[in-house]
Amino acid sequence: MWRDLSPIGRHPHTHGYRRSAWTGADADCRTWFQEQAESRGLAYETDRNGNQWAWLGDPAAGDAVVTGSHLDSVPDGGAFDGPLGVVSAFAALDELRARGAEFTRPLAVTNFGDEEGARFGLACVGSRLTAGQLTKEQAYELRDADGVRLPEAMEAAGYDPEAIGPDPERLARIGAFVELHVEQGRALDLTGDPVGVASAIWPHGRWRFDFRGEANHAGTTRLVDRRDPMLSYAETVLAARREAELAGAVATFGKISVEPNGVNAIPSLVRAWLDSRAPDQDTLDTVVTGIEKEARAHADRHGVDLAVVRESFTPVIEFQHALRDELGAILRGRTGRDVPVLGTGAGHDAGILSASVPTAMLFVRNPTGVSHSPAEFAAEDDCVAGVRALADVLEGLACR
Repeated sequence: MWRDLSPIGRHPHTHGYRRSAWTGADADCRTWFQEQAESRGLAYETDRNGNQWAWLGDPAAGDAVVTGSHLDSVPDGGAFDGPLGVVSAFAALDELRARGAEFTRPLAVTNFGDEEGARFGLACVGSRLTAGQLTKEQAYELRDADGVRLPEAMEAAGYDPEAIGPDPERLARIGAFVELHVEQGRALDLTGDPVGVASAIWPHGRWRFDFRGEANHAGTTRLVDRRDPMLSYAETVLAARREAELAGAVATFGKISVEPNGVNAIPSLVRAWLDSRAPDQDTLDTVVTGIEKEARAHADRHGVDLAVVRESFTPVIEFQHALRDELGAILRGRTGRDVPVLGTGAGHDAGILSASVPTAMLFVRNPTGVSHSPAEFAAEDDCVAGVRALADVLEGLACR
């Protein structure tokens, strides 16, 4: 499975993956998922929001155990973020069948669409729509960098955008959702464990900073006469690093748009996106407030206007303690040792669904801690350990 999936959407020069939602690479990933489902005799379906499902047993019976992740990527992302959870889900089902497991609850493997938000700027679109955390009207306002709206992209890919929206009937079928994911940090590498259980997702959000100045000639405009928004932006980047370090949080300006974007022109607009995450809400508020305060001070000094818009936000998500503890007990019974429980600063579909159904996560060791990069990596032995751990958990939840 890994060999068949790995070439899809891989850039020949960067070796990173470009699997944005509703593109050709995304379509190829979806075809791969459908083929994996049908080759196992699973009932395949795509829901109203474009998420894919592969069912063993009757979905209408309810109380299903669901596992999976996503197949899309950030620009030039790594091979493991998302796909490891989907591949491991199918592999865990194969393992359970090889064990002769008898299922007492329906089981499903899923691929949630547009988890990374690389194209339209909002993460977890497929799961947000399903859970009612994103309305149809809000989704219709999403546009990519070329101005293409989400419904136009869906329609071009062969899906009906009129159908999107909350799907409470589908959520009511689910008794538990378990997502396996490569760890996006080095906590497991430092403890020497191949697999861990998630405790919580840090609160996190995205803020857009619009620095508006005055376009002018780069060669003839005196420095004292300039209203250069790039200076305010640059100083804000450094301020974000300082605020995050002081608070024990993270803050990143990873995307900017510049107008008119000419080498010999002073910009009129620098639009920058801040991603910030922290262990708790108070810390996150302190960091973002501090960054905005400094940004306004820098803008004032350079005669630049500043507007700040919060584009997305997810509060702290504590995974259901009962399910989390059940996963720990199952794995402890199999291995004879406690499994590490760790928090994460990364968002996931499991976090979105946690408001509607019991959810839990398993992490697989990442020896470098690198993620959202072609250098992202997990050793084969650890991936196999992840499959076995997921199979153990699914057996404990869905089988006799």
